[in-house]
Amino acid sequence: MTREKIRDLVAQMTLEEKAGMCSGADFWQLKGVERLGIPSVMVTDGPHGLRKQAEAADHLGINESEKAVCFPAGCATASSFDRDVLRKLGETIGQECQAMGVSTILGPAINIKRSPLCGRNFEYYSEDPFVASELAAAMIQGVQSRNVGTSVKHFLANNQEKRRMTSSSDVDERTLREIYLAAFEGAVKKGKPWTVMNSYNRINGDYVGESKKYLTDILREEWGFDGYVMSDWGAVNDRVEGLKAGLDLEMPSSGGMNDALIIEAVKDGTLDESVVDTACERIIDIIFRYSENRDKTAKLDLEQDHETAASIEEECIVLLKNEEDILPLSGEKKVAFIGKYAEAPRYQGGGSSHINSWKVESALEAVKGIAEVTYAKGYDDAEDRSDESLVAEAVKTAEEADVAVIFAGLPDSFESEGYDRKHLNMPECQNRLIEKIAEVQENVVVVLHNGSPVLMPWKDKVKGIIEAYLGGQAVGRAVTDILYGRKNPSGRLPETFPARLGDTPCYLTYGKGGDHAVYQEGVFVGYRYYTSVGREVLFPFGYGLSYTRFTYSDLKLDREQMTDQDTLTVTVKVKNTGARKGKEVVQLYVSPAAGETIRPAVELRGFDKIALEPGEEKEVSFTLDQRAFAYWNEEIHDWYVDSGEYQVMIGKNAREMVLSAPVQVQGTKVIPTVYTLNTCLGPLLRDPKAQAVMGSFMGGMAQNTDAVEMQKQQEKQAEDPSAAVSSEMMAAMMEDMPLRQLLSFVPGVTREMLQQLVDALNAQ
Repeated sequence: MTREKIRDLVAQMTLEEKAGMCSGADFWQLKGVERLGIPSVMVTDGPHGLRKQAEAADHLGINESEKAVCFPAGCATASSFDRDVLRKLGETIGQECQAMGVSTILGPAINIKRSPLCGRNFEYYSEDPFVASELAAAMIQGVQSRNVGTSVKHFLANNQEKRRMTSSSDVDERTLREIYLAAFEGAVKKGKPWTVMNSYNRINGDYVGESKKYLTDILREEWGFDGYVMSDWGAVNDRVEGLKAGLDLEMPSSGGMNDALIIEAVKDGTLDESVVDTACERIIDIIFRYSENRDKTAKLDLEQDHETAASIEEECIVLLKNEEDILPLSGEKKVAFIGKYAEAPRYQGGGSSHINSWKVESALEAVKGIAEVTYAKGYDDAEDRSDESLVAEAVKTAEEADVAVIFAGLPDSFESEGYDRKHLNMPECQNRLIEKIAEVQENVVVVLHNGSPVLMPWKDKVKGIIEAYLGGQAVGRAVTDILYGRKNPSGRLPETFPARLGDTPCYLTYGKGGDHAVYQEGVFVGYRYYTSVGREVLFPFGYGLSYTRFTYSDLKLDREQMTDQDTLTVTVKVKNTGARKGKEVVQLYVSPAAGETIRPAVELRGFDKIALEPGEEKEVSFTLDQRAFAYWNEEIHDWYVDSGEYQVMIGKNAREMVLSAPVQVQGTKVIPTVYTLNTCLGPLLRDPKAQAVMGSFMGGMAQNTDAVEMQKQQEKQAEDPSAAVSSEMMAAMMEDMPLRQLLSFVPGVTREMLQQLVDALNAQ
């Protein structure tokens, strides 16, 4: 429907109808206006599957929803590092939405994993904004290719569950731009989502849902978002102020209370009715984008989508350790599957995204068509205590096998929407079981089912570790295919696994501060921190192994020098030098030029996943623009590139660079400089614009005989090896000496002379 027709519909609506359009009809339905032909449509939860509730609706997943397919959660799909995988996931979910009459799916969820303690990290993608934005954009495109909307969430800086409805994320401008806004920026610009969901929290004291700066100035005017903004469920503090800021739709229904406030505000003149009109136009536009393209022939094929869930998870599983090539397993070996999760896997997180799965395929079930295994439950993590009879049975089963595969991870109670984790430990009953089995069996593989990083005190006592994350209802099939080599693992960690909780960059502030979450670590989130300070980790960002080997060569840059207005084409050759077909995630990092600006040691600026047959070689190409070299400068409130030499690097992960090449980048933006008597001599003498004025001033000083004599004495002293002050020391002192100190050290210089110099510098 055209904008003109939509405006015409809104013009025919009463004030009461318009106010009503700005809130839900109930928990999941938007209001329609029957007399004008505006239909009511449904939205529903589910970044990784549909959680469609017909009755007894709730937001926390307490009440049951209709049967659906549970796909891998965001923690898993991000580890695919594969845009095509996310696009396929989106297409499949979009088709399910069409079949079930859902107009908009509430996702993807792309908040940055600031700390591994966040209870909702299983739903989020990455600690890196580039990975999050690229994968989110692909999923958005997939869903919306089926004429179903997405709602990117939770905008903005919602990185903890503790007091998420009232907490203020206290973040500086640069950190917001480079880390937290950047994830949404790429998703909005590339994916063009139909809707955006604002978060509960405040930023620097102001509720996001009442912030014109974020909802209008940045989201709409700067990024070009043209859909509607909806609230997270119950995330409305002041409905009228929210509407003014750009919060179009309140969810769920407020029972008419906030509608009445909108009407009252229009009538008393505190709210311009045109603001309500604009919100209605945005909402109605999205309603018709779906309803006019409704595919009433769409069918729900749960079996086919289960197969899709399995194929997606196979691309996500990360091989973390494979000592002595213990994997893949041979069908002839006597293998023991041990652990509750082999029979009843943990495959999704708790809370609003919880799917009522149509079926669940366990590893114990999936292995039946591949090999014969023995099984022992080993533990029951409903309560974190060891059952000695289960442990004894598991140890005996493991001892009698050639290889023991232990299925472990985090139970539902350890991570969920609504609260944060207190530690990074797995249940002690599981850790103890792994230790006991490692004492009697030298060939141990651990398969992890978890939504966020865990500590592994047994890491050096096992030969294999597989990270399955929360892999959806077909996780058992996918894990088994990886274990037995039917599929080659190709996942990479989208987050750092720290060696200790105390090593995490926000350890001192996370979860502290009452209603204020202080982002004291700034831009040093995840690997940006660990690589900058040289901190050892359990497994680095981007890490993952394969059953084959890849080599890199011929890194080429299409230019050695460029300005920040140019683009740089980077190519590198990748070859599969092993005996198996496999996929490699090629990662491009940039290291900044040396300078005064505090920046991370490396930042991911490109990635691509490629498939290679044994012996096959491919050339991978990346294009880098200004943003690959820029940081957010708070003086000019814009992206800024420092001039200097940058290193373009190809890495296996954030800690292991295999190739590097320099490029000289010239920044073209000018930061306005205001000179004062406290401006230091070093930067001043290096400033090209100031050199002419300084040359004239220094020439004038040289005419002063006292100054000349003093300079000679200083030079003589500097040349004397036994002198207290060497030439190097003199240069170092001059570097940070403010202009005003010339009054103390250079006879004949007056404050008036220095002020004239400052005025001349500022007058350039």
